[in-house]
Amino acid sequence: MDRLWTPWRYRYVSSAKPTATGRPDSGCIFCEKAASSDDRGNYVVLRAERNFLILNLYPYTTGHLMIAPYEHIATLGGAPVETLEEMMRLTARAEQALRQVYGPDGLNIGMNLGESAGAGVAGHIHMHVLPRWTGDGSFMTTVAETRVLPETLETTYERVKAALSA
Repeated sequence: MDRLWTPWRYRYVSSAKPTATGRPDSGCIFCEKAASSDDRGNYVVLRAERNFLILNLYPYTTGHLMIAPYEHIATLGGAPVETLEEMMRLTARAEQALRQVYGPDGLNIGMNLGESAGAGVAGHIHMHVLPRWTGDGSFMTTVAETRVLPETLETTYERVKAALSA
């Protein structure tokens, strides 16, 4: 059996643990970012009524966005229908903005629900939207534990925020 190790992700997944009750604590990055008014410093690119869009601090590719509800919700079944509907509308909007800004060959869109499914923040649902290009699975990630991103998060923030504001 082959294994692909991703040790660079450990810092992220080990730093955001929900409490045993599933309620937010100081480890819920989404609750912290939603409560803050420093959108630029937190890379929040858009705020809607029930959800917000934020750049992933540990992106797989440039433009890796996440859409999260303001409410601390652990499952799709526990989310109000209005929150889920808005999340899907924002997902479509994010797809359009990322296609406009980066012209990717495709996109990955999805969720990891629960720690065993790969959720770094298991107690707070969030949708990932990230552009992909043919051949973007560089050997640098596997061999040198390094991601090659062509722009800074600050630049990505400006470009994506502008596209979402248009």
